[in-house]
Amino acid sequence: MAAKIALTIAGSDSGGGAGIQADLKAFSANGIYGASVITALTAQNTRGVDAIHDVPPAFIAAQMDSVLSDLDVDAVKIGMLSQVAVIETVAAGLMRHNVSTIVLDPVMVATSGDKLLAESAIAALKAILIPRAFVITPNLHEAAALLDAPVADSEAAMTRQAEALLALGPRAVLVKGGHGTSAEAVDLLLTAEGLTRFVSPRIATRNTHGTGCTLSSAIAAHLALGKPLVEAVRAAKTYVTAAIAAADRLAVGHGHGPTHHFHAWW
Repeated sequence: MAAKIALTIAGSDSGGGAGIQADLKAFSANGIYGASVITALTAQNTRGVDAIHDVPPAFIAAQMDSVLSDLDVDAVKIGMLSQVAVIETVAAGLMRHNVSTIVLDPVMVATSGDKLLAESAIAALKAILIPRAFVITPNLHEAAALLDAPVADSEAAMTRQAEALLALGPRAVLVKGGHGTSAEAVDLLLTAEGLTRFVSPRIATRNTHGTGCTLSSAIAAHLALGKPLVEAVRAAKTYVTAAIAAADRLAVGHGHGPTHHFHAWW
């Protein structure tokens, strides 16, 4: 039986906790073969992002064509796309290869607070890529930035922002409440069929680097395995919650350390 395959199109994290590195770990941990297209290189560690080197759009297109012309990719996760030209290139590649199962994580700010998306690229993301997505997975700050609105401070506000984002054209929106202040971490998934609420305990740790990348990749993995969206999100949320709970066991770096992708095996 052929392996199920997921492709990540994202930036590289030299510290290994987020981006391409987190995506490939999450794919493997959730039973999927992972391939990658690198959109940017970062000089990064658990303390922050020191430098970003954008990959030329033509080379991003070449990576996409190489992978998608040979591998039978079941789902695509999209992460850091820092420039308008990169967004346009990725969108064109997805169209060329008729990719439809797309999990779009609108990576805009790193856990350290460093900006990862140029202001000019936000409009391009909304116009070109978000309408093509199967599901988008913004956190509270990303949802607010996409809508040029205040950060949601309640589930009612999260729901309103999810509705506004769904109107941009994706088939589903998952607004993540991990940056909230409530006793529980609540994520809201909105589709044309209705709203689903996912709740997990809020875990006291500063080692949360790469959680957004990891969740979106885990969702892509479970979609590649053929699960319906609600089931894929539930499985991914369970996996990430356990990875955060085990994060302190790793003790990697001196800042916001990574989650423990392989908590079930190490």
